[in-house]
Amino acid sequence: MGTMKYKGYTGSVDFSDEDNCLYGKVLGMSKDAITYEGNDVNELRKDFEGAIDDYLESCAKRGIEPRKPFCGSLNVRITPEIHSRIAMLAQEAGITINAFIRQTLEKAVCL
Repeated sequence: MGTMKYKGYTGSVDFSDEDNCLYGKVLGMSKDAITYEGNDVNELRKDFEGAIDDYLESCAKRGIEPRKPFCGSLNVRITPEIHSRIAMLAQEAGITINAFIRQTLEKAVCL
């Protein structure tokens, strides 16, 4: 699967052998499904960007804030032992648990 980006949104790029077309959806938008399709990459990109623009326009007309994918808030379930160890390591580093986890994840994904 490939991806495209536009105005802070990321969309998937997939191929349907059955329909002989490219298609995709905006990633990270669990409550608002934004989909698009095209017969070639240029058509797909045009429909993707148009779908984003339509979504933003619709939100503006209704006076609501558009949802942003991957808002930065993540709820992760861990064992009490791991939680305790993270808290101790964060305290030793003189930072919050959130800062410790953020730094650790940034290192893990090479940011």
